[in-house]
Amino acid sequence: MREVRQLSESGAQSSILSTDYRSDLSRVAAAMFARWCQENFFRYMRQHYNLDRLAEYGVEPVPDTTRVINPAWRQLDSQIRRQNGLLNRQLVQFAEIQLPQELDPKQVQAYELKKGQLQQAIENRREAIEQLKAQRKAVAKHLLLKDLPEQDRFQQLRAEKKHFLDTIKLIAYRAETALAQLAREKMHRLDDARSLIRQVFRTEIDLIPDQQTKTLTVRLHPLTNQVHDQVIRYLCEELTSTETLFPGTDLRLIYQIAGSC
Repeated sequence: MREVRQLSESGAQSSILSTDYRSDLSRVAAAMFARWCQENFFRYMRQHYNLDRLAEYGVEPVPDTTRVINPAWRQLDSQIRRQNGLLNRQLVQFAEIQLPQELDPKQVQAYELKKGQLQQAIENRREAIEQLKAQRKAVAKHLLLKDLPEQDRFQQLRAEKKHFLDTIKLIAYRAETALAQLAREKMHRLDDARSLIRQVFRTEIDLIPDQQTKTLTVRLHPLTNQVHDQVIRYLCEELTSTETLFPGTDLRLIYQIAGSC
């Protein structure tokens, strides 16, 4: 096991463990920290964007060239795992059997009998595990779907609607991130900025088109905190300064919070 040590921004030393003995340690550290960022991203998306929500109940066939786990191999592997768990319990029981301090002949005989029976059971289980491993080794772990028996074949949920909704969620996440970074200019913590932007997304608005001035005013309702209203007012000014046109029209977007000039 290799250990990678790095200094954090606060100067504290942190370490991670890896079984990759060939790659450079700096690449291993970068890959693992990048993986942590991905895990944090998926956790955030599941928590606030319901990324794992079931969006489709229809099914479609899986391509015949898809590689899947062989059910026979999975069954043998499950039996091996179960037998290994039982073996570990027996080993613990074997270690807990202690010889009595007072050497009573009957107690010594019972101790030797119980120890011998448990040891024989352990040896039998080990032999059974080795036989199962030999059977698992003789079975292919992966098979093409077309090679599976008919009763073991399966279908998958349709993915078009799920991909479409996930794309919209990712676009919303990128918009949230951009607004949160803009709000960070008035706030200290990114988590607080994201929380504020999520609150804005749930806030009711008024759309006020004006054909004479060619504008479309997006008026937000005030929030419960005056400090947050000041941040939102700053966001409105920054977004209005981009002079963005509403898609499909010639109306320029103006962002306001109710009560502002």
